[in-house]
Amino acid sequence: MTGYQEIITDPSYWGQIVTMTYPLIGNYGVNPEDSQSSAPCVEGFIVREYCNYPQNWRSKESLKSFLDRNEIIGIEGIDTRALTRHIRRDGAMKGIITVGEKIDSTTMKKKAQQLPGLKGRDMVQHVTCEQEYEWNEQGKYHVVVIDFGCKKSIMEMLVESDCRVTVVPASTSAEAILRKDPDGVFLSNGPGDPAGVSYGVETVKELLGKKPIFGICFGQQILGRALGLDTYKLKFGHRGANHPVKNLDTGQVEITVQNHGFGVVFPDEERKRQDDGYLKDLEITHVNLNDDSLEGFRHRDLKCMTVQYHPEAAAGPRDSRYIFKEFVELMA
Repeated sequence: MTGYQEIITDPSYWGQIVTMTYPLIGNYGVNPEDSQSSAPCVEGFIVREYCNYPQNWRSKESLKSFLDRNEIIGIEGIDTRALTRHIRRDGAMKGIITVGEKIDSTTMKKKAQQLPGLKGRDMVQHVTCEQEYEWNEQGKYHVVVIDFGCKKSIMEMLVESDCRVTVVPASTSAEAILRKDPDGVFLSNGPGDPAGVSYGVETVKELLGKKPIFGICFGQQILGRALGLDTYKLKFGHRGANHPVKNLDTGQVEITVQNHGFGVVFPDEERKRQDDGYLKDLEITHVNLNDDSLEGFRHRDLKCMTVQYHPEAAAGPRDSRYIFKEFVELMA
């Protein structure tokens, strides 16, 4: 119902067409404060009904003018719930939004099939920062954020947690990060397949055990691969703001916001016994109650922790913001 601006500007959606299932979109317009990056990241935007006349005291422009200004195509009049059921049944797929009175569906289908998919691609290179920068210059704990496509709200949550934040490109070496002598390293969200970002995995391997590490979403997948875990492509991904996740430490169920098309395979007990690396001491912390997929893990000896969902919740429920406090305790 809300959050379309945060979704459109989330770097994790780079290169993808997004469809909204709530039937009316655009009713409260767009404002500068809610954007999660400097510009829209989606390739296309699909809605059932667009609101031409937004009304909200925070609104600065309409959703249409925002998309037009950034040359992003949107389309309305689509049965988005039928489209969603189609994706749920057959899986996420390639697509094209096109305009014109005479459209040859066979030609369009061939064009769509020729488009590159998500699997194995390095999509992070398109959304990471070009050079490092200081997000803020005060805070008890110095955190280096490896930017795989980080949302603004994550940085704001780190600042609220009394952290001084330095953001570095995804290609930054472990040596360069350690020279900054941070209290902790944060692995951000980002788009696409972690298998396509081998340089990020190698960097994290070199950081293991040297600094506390916290990974969110894509960051969990990168950390998982650095520890020797496998990742896989989900059939249709986890999207939206209503995913129930169980915290195995407390037994509480959190309603979470999620946006990822890949997941991490947690090792079974036999593989953990046979492993001569880090797997023996890995613990599951969070589980998705819809499909039992892995939503969080930690390694006590290496002082690293992850969640697959978005605890900063922009937009979405705020049940999981305590996770940032746990990262601060890990650094302390």
